[in-house]
Amino acid sequence: MHQFLSAIGRKCSIVNLDPANDHTNYPCAIDIRSLITLDEIMQEEELGPNGGVLWALEELESQWEWLEEGLKGLGALHLTDSYCLTLPSLYISTLLLSLRSMLQLDLPHLNVLTKIDNLSSYGPLPFDLEFYTEAQDLSDILPHLLQENPMMRHPKFEGLNTAVIELVEDFGLVGFETLAVEDKRSMMTLLQAIDRAGGYAFGGAEGANDTVWQVAVREGMRGMSIRDVQERWIDRKEEFDEMERRELEDEAAKAREASGPSGDGKEDEIDEEMEAMRRGMPDSGVKVVRRS
Repeated sequence: MHQFLSAIGRKCSIVNLDPANDHTNYPCAIDIRSLITLDEIMQEEELGPNGGVLWALEELESQWEWLEEGLKGLGALHLTDSYCLTLPSLYISTLLLSLRSMLQLDLPHLNVLTKIDNLSSYGPLPFDLEFYTEAQDLSDILPHLLQENPMMRHPKFEGLNTAVIELVEDFGLVGFETLAVEDKRSMMTLLQAIDRAGGYAFGGAEGANDTVWQVAVREGMRGMSIRDVQERWIDRKEEFDEMERRELEDEAAKAREASGPSGDGKEDEIDEEMEAMRRGMPDSGVKVVRRS
């Protein structure tokens, strides 16, 4: 997301609260590593990686005023792997966790199902994607939960699952956006949702030099509806993949035939940024160093 926003000329701030995340290739506006990192914690406190992370988070809690000041004006994105849709029990757990996060964080909040482009590889779902993203009529999933695990037929589990579903429906807060991080249209659709949640879409311009992408987002550039997502990534994924492959080949051929550079290069810059994301995320090995 940082690469994408930078490519389209948008300002963004990244918050890193993972003390073991020492392989970032992006700047962090707030970074727990400026307070504490993990290597020395594990050595000094004789803790393993998990215990070291918990120790670091307790240290962060003692610095709450520092964190609270830095987080003013931010929103929350709760990212969940779309694999959770493949099992009714995982989906119900995700609903409950999402609701709790929304109630406790007290920030503009979006729940996002990531890796939506991989969802079709997990097998068919009992419902269309819209059922899961809208989180309505959740009682319809209970029969599938019973099929997943016979243990769920026990009255105590049946009552618990029904109570959780009714709780989520009574609050009426939980819903999901989707994200395929390598797809520009999917990224733009999520960015529009983030802008609406945070009020950016209704505010003034960042400056007089707003890019075409910025203006397009403000003026309602068409994103992907959930039915578009269903068609692109589930119902006709292979067909669309082939169409995009051919389009890329045609664009590459036209670029080779062009006599010279044209335009301001912004679209090429965005494509280069997206290609950088396709090459994979940086290594996320665990290394902890405590700084005094």
